[in-house]
Amino acid sequence: MWTRILAAALIAVSVATTAAAQQQLTPLQIFRSVQRQVLTYPHFSVFDSVNAQVSDGLLTLTGKVTMPFKRNDLEQRVSKLPGVVKVDNRIEVLPASKFDDELRQGIANAIYGNATFSRYANQVNPPIHIIVERGRVTLEGVVGSQLDRQLAYTIASQFGAFTVKNELRTEEEVRAELKKLQG
Repeated sequence: MWTRILAAALIAVSVATTAAAQQQLTPLQIFRSVQRQVLTYPHFSVFDSVNAQVSDGLLTLTGKVTMPFKRNDLEQRVSKLPGVVKVDNRIEVLPASKFDDELRQGIANAIYGNATFSRYANQVNPPIHIIVERGRVTLEGVVGSQLDRQLAYTIASQFGAFTVKNELRTEEEVRAELKKLQG
């Protein structure tokens, strides 16, 4: 009987300790954990985009992925992280399209084949993401300079897409955003 009571007490202490540890995590720390899970997901590619917002343990995932299983896998990966109480998965699955696939491949090959972007191409997770939906291209991610941002846009605009939206940010812009978050 004492064994059961002791086991129940240990479980209660463990749950209380876990809850206290979760309260101590800042939204930025939780965000960094989510970011790590997304970037180390083996099926995450330059054709996918996932964004996260954290508020009081509620993690909201947004973005677009090329396959339905990615949406589900990513939710499962991040739902187990310390500090995440609930996941609101708003990730959209891009429609299958041969035209979109050809645009993705052509633009990716042209951008990452360009000598200016060779330093990005060699990274495990190249930073320029090419999101194509129904012939419309959006460039997302982080580049080193305004010149890199403009060059990527110019390259992407040469492939017959209906529109090309440039949402690339520079490293300097991202640093400024992180500084704001840290207070």
